[in-house]
Amino acid sequence: MRLIVMGQQAFGKAALEAIVDKGEDEVVAVYCAPDKDGRQDPIKEYALEKGLTVMQPDNFKDKEVLDEMRAFDADLCVMAYVIIFVPEEARDIPTHGSICYHPSMLPLHRGPSSINWPIIWGAEKTGISYFWPDDGLDEGEILLQKEIDIGPDDTLGTVYFEKAFPMGIDATLEAIDLVRAGDPPKIKQDDSKATYEGWCNKKAAEIDWSRSVGEVYNLIRGCNPQPGAWTTFNGETLQIFDSEKVEDGAFGRVGEVSGVGDDGMLVTAGRGAIRVKRVRYAGGKKVTAAEFAGEVGLDVGGKLGT
Repeated sequence: MRLIVMGQQAFGKAALEAIVDKGEDEVVAVYCAPDKDGRQDPIKEYALEKGLTVMQPDNFKDKEVLDEMRAFDADLCVMAYVIIFVPEEARDIPTHGSICYHPSMLPLHRGPSSINWPIIWGAEKTGISYFWPDDGLDEGEILLQKEIDIGPDDTLGTVYFEKAFPMGIDATLEAIDLVRAGDPPKIKQDDSKATYEGWCNKKAAEIDWSRSVGEVYNLIRGCNPQPGAWTTFNGETLQIFDSEKVEDGAFGRVGEVSGVGDDGMLVTAGRGAIRVKRVRYAGGKKVTAAEFAGEVGLDVGGKLGT
């Protein structure tokens, strides 16, 4: 087939690489976001290296942009991590329309931070979807889905880089194969089961040490490495990354440091404690909790969240 590939950043680049390496379809154009601050997106750099046509419209409503898309005479548009809205008129230009990647088991976790939230809420499974997008947010009929197990100590980083990313690249090729084979699945999403969450931003990532140790731990791992769960110390932001849940480690008031050692810093939460292992303080570099405690003079009895 003749493909238009839309994408951004590492996932978009990897999806394009996989399509090119497979060599079964012709990539007639690569669409990505306009350059920002003079920097080229990785997918653009790769596309140019391969001599592919690169298009970077800032919207898909202009007649000129739509006419350019029509001129490529594409069979399918593959949307691999796209954050610019692409309206129906543009999506329907290819013969078979457009398919879009989303890292959740739709209709669950529609929205931009779809990997963070299931971890934060303690889910044991999530997944990836390829679907036929409509004008709703992550709505449209399902083409294929694959489940992902979330381990009790998985983080955003491990779920994304070790599971959702490689599985998503494989699913990109599988999705294209389904369309090429003819009569691809188009399964209506069950809107009664839909959930939508906004960005997992700094506000959402603030730690409330009075919550149960499980809730605090899930928040930390669901925000590791981005945006970084955080608390305060002496009025400065303290982001917490690598950590460990200690069910029987509650001593003192919530937010109180009950131990400092080479293995980390023990902080009391509801019905347990968190062993903090890696942090970033006041916008500095990531360091071990022991290094941080030594630098700022934090010892047993110190209080976080102040």
